[in-house]
Amino acid sequence: MASKKYTLLAGTLCLLFSSAFSQAQIRSYEDSSVIPTKRMPQYTEFMNGTNNYPAKPRNQWEVGIKAGMFRVSGDVASQFAPGFAAHVRKAFGYVFSMRLEYTYGIAKGLDWTSNQNYAKNPAWGANLPVAQRYSAPVATTGPGGVRQIVSSTTGTIGTPFDPVFYNYKTNVNDLSLEGVFTLNNIRFHKAKTGITLYGFAGFGGMTYNTKVNALNGSTKYNFSSIAGNVYKNRKDTRKALKAMMDKSYETPADNQGDRRPKLFGNTFKPSGTIGAGIAYKISKKVNIALEDRVGIVKDDLLDGQRWQEQAWGDASLTGDYDSYNFLSLGLNINIGAKSVEPLWWVNPLDYAYAEIRNPKKMNIPKPVLPDSDGDGVTDQFDREQTPAGCPVDSHGVSRDTDGDGVPDCKDKELVTPTYCQPVDADGVGKCPCPDSSCITPYLKGLEKKDNDCSTKLGALPSVSFKAGKNDLTEDAKAVLAMVAAKMKNSPECKVVVIGYCASDKKQQQLSWDHVNKVITYLVEKEGISADRFIFNYGQEGGDCNTVDIRGAAANEEGPNTVAPPHPNLRKK
Repeated sequence: MASKKYTLLAGTLCLLFSSAFSQAQIRSYEDSSVIPTKRMPQYTEFMNGTNNYPAKPRNQWEVGIKAGMFRVSGDVASQFAPGFAAHVRKAFGYVFSMRLEYTYGIAKGLDWTSNQNYAKNPAWGANLPVAQRYSAPVATTGPGGVRQIVSSTTGTIGTPFDPVFYNYKTNVNDLSLEGVFTLNNIRFHKAKTGITLYGFAGFGGMTYNTKVNALNGSTKYNFSSIAGNVYKNRKDTRKALKAMMDKSYETPADNQGDRRPKLFGNTFKPSGTIGAGIAYKISKKVNIALEDRVGIVKDDLLDGQRWQEQAWGDASLTGDYDSYNFLSLGLNINIGAKSVEPLWWVNPLDYAYAEIRNPKKMNIPKPVLPDSDGDGVTDQFDREQTPAGCPVDSHGVSRDTDGDGVPDCKDKELVTPTYCQPVDADGVGKCPCPDSSCITPYLKGLEKKDNDCSTKLGALPSVSFKAGKNDLTEDAKAVLAMVAAKMKNSPECKVVVIGYCASDKKQQQLSWDHVNKVITYLVEKEGISADRFIFNYGQEGGDCNTVDIRGAAANEEGPNTVAPPHPNLRKK
């Protein structure tokens, strides 16, 4: 019972999943259900053939989420930290689309070299003794060559600052409107693409809040032991720092104070965005994208440090600004009913190529075949310029039933006996004797000639079989259709069907099979009476894979069916 419940549950989940990710078939440009109301006039004009351009279909929205590595590029060496983003995107054409994207990133940084010029940085200078808090430190050499710090305002002689290792943690919130340009969906040699490349740029606003890990509880860190050791690389230095420091980030970093607007207590700045990505289609509704995004901000305090470390005892403002980078992998889903895919997945050349290949709306003029004499046979097949009103044959030549040289349309004696020819200009002959005595021999010869079906039917084509086979090809069936047409025009005639080769039993049986196949097809498929055939197989002097057909001579007889010579061999 429990297994049935699990099976039912699994089936239900599969059904829900397939429903959620079912692929809506892309509709054609002729489907009015995907055309928005405002474009219906253009759709109607296109369907009626008065507009060359189909209406742009309604296309789906894309929503996406992504996660990746977020970092700030500034004065303090950065470390990769997590970032997250979500967006909604809409196409306005096959190349251009826009998206609204929210990004949240956590940036961290930790220098691996120690610093002593931090008096002007409130995150570190606030922890100095009062005598050392001044705004313009000057480095001098005192008695005995000892380095001293002298305040330019009070003249107070101080001691060198304890070394510190700059660090920070920044929380960034960014909302941007971006224009996205698809680079490769217009394809000339392929209908669709499963991968799109795109670039984007935009603008928006961002807030940030930066803090520094300067205290261990309420006590200032003593970095002297780490600064005094000479580590070979940054890895060892940072490893020692992480072992010493907690993760409190309790001290507000240097910031713009009240000089810049605040949003939810964080510094607000306008921002710009540029980036590029590549998307891979999993289905018509789902794709994944790898993307790199750079945020540009006119602010040097994303990392909480604006003072450029120079010579000992001196600090000056830097002239550059910080930026941030977000490298992410995202999952995107297309949403929208009665819509085609987002247009950046659609090749706009689909319609044009389909119309060229299989025209439906193309205005193709009807072919006009010239027939200068109006006899119904076009000039390229017409062998004669026939006078008007004269019946012609399939070659456009005037009919002459009695063969006297005068066309039927001018012949006043439509059938002139041969013995009465030649004829005059009206087709009337002159017979050599007044009674029938002179034409009796001719009539007997004519009667004998009329009984000769080889003459009536003319030359009949042969039927070819593949070597060792007994199947009729399409060409062979077309040949038999021609034979049947001639037999139907001369219903009094018989034909002889001849098969060849009889050197062994196999050849004898195959020859019989070939003849039987031809006769059976003409009887069953073409409706010719079986008693009009003479069955003749196993003859010599011909091709084993060919069956000849000829009209029967006068008084020629033969069986129309013959028992197979080796039926058992045929079955094998």
